[in-house]
Amino acid sequence: MNLAQEVLDRNPRSIAKAISAVENGAVEATELLKALFPHAGKAYNVGITGAPGTGKSTLVDRLAQEYRDRGMRIGIIAVDPTSPFSGGAILGDRIRMQARSTDPGIFIRSMATRGRLGGLSSATDDVALILDAAGYDRILIETVGVGQDEVDIIRTADATVVVLVPGLGDEVQAIKAGVMEIADIFVMNKSDREGAARLEQDLHSLLSSTQRADGWQVPVVKTIAIDGTGTRELVDGIESFRTHLAESESERRLERETHKLMALLLRRLGERMEEFLSAESIRGLAMEIVEKRRDPYSITDEILSRVHFEDQNHEDAKARRARKS
Repeated sequence: MNLAQEVLDRNPRSIAKAISAVENGAVEATELLKALFPHAGKAYNVGITGAPGTGKSTLVDRLAQEYRDRGMRIGIIAVDPTSPFSGGAILGDRIRMQARSTDPGIFIRSMATRGRLGGLSSATDDVALILDAAGYDRILIETVGVGQDEVDIIRTADATVVVLVPGLGDEVQAIKAGVMEIADIFVMNKSDREGAARLEQDLHSLLSSTQRADGWQVPVVKTIAIDGTGTRELVDGIESFRTHLAESESERRLERETHKLMALLLRRLGERMEEFLSAESIRGLAMEIVEKRRDPYSITDEILSRVHFEDQNHEDAKARRARKS
């Protein structure tokens, strides 16, 4: 039995193996994703984002349990900072969510950003696809917590939850471009802390001055994740958003898939360039620019034309071999 079929059969070890293959850029990863793609598209991806210290991990843990109580299978992708020593995630999923790690209806995977900005790993979309194909109903994606630049999540999630906490300066952060734009739901976690009433008032004031094209009124949900307060209301809010956008969901997904396709093309182009040009040759070309012997624009044009020429030769060779056979 091949790996793709084992994933479709919901074998946890095979799912983990498939995710590792994608994360590590294994040769078989692309074919695996091609095989799984037709079986994906049923899951609903929920992004949980916010600054460090807002309690996102605890909130995700509580959300998973609430969804499980509703009879759903849950996949969790927890994106963590990259270890400078191992290159892996600094925090471990089993450490942060021990209570859920033994539940057969929950699959938890920690991923390292590996230097990528925006709060996600470059493989997050592919891992979500694997979990989707494996039959998980809701996929909770917790971003690394990089603050204002953490906007990549809107290109992966169907619904984006922005978590704020009283007293951490979020009143100011929420006003800044990016955070306000990506939130489908605001969560005011640790709502028993001092300053909660003011933060809630500020958020409602900000939201009342904006109007979304989709007609959705962004709610503010108060939670205390450590004891589960507000978790049910948050899940209700997420599901209400899904129902609200049911008619326009295809357009929203089209927009996301456009971004994903462009990102994949750029990633593959980068990989192709690394194969085509050695680090030494790049430094040599850079030296020519430093010494003003050549300009970077002409060099770029030349490299792109050479790559195209090499690719054409490769295709011609394949065609000749096909004719001979």
